[in-house]
Amino acid sequence: MPKRLRLTRRFPAAMTNDGYRRLQRFAQEAGLSQDEALTFIFENFSSVFREDNLSARLSLFKAELVERKA
Repeated sequence: MPKRLRLTRRFPAAMTNDGYRRLQRFAQEAGLSQDEALTFIFENFSSVFREDNLSARLSLFKAELVERKA
């Protein structure tokens, strides 16, 4: 029997405009709400993202983070 989707946790999250637009587009293309799309991504994190690309992208993001905050 499939596990029932219960959205029990809520947290305030700030996103860039680009990140939010990408989330909206992904959710719409997948036929999901934004909450369901985020839940899918994080529950399936290891199979959705290639780990070798993730570490490289994360390093670039961290390097740009200081400039983005300014």
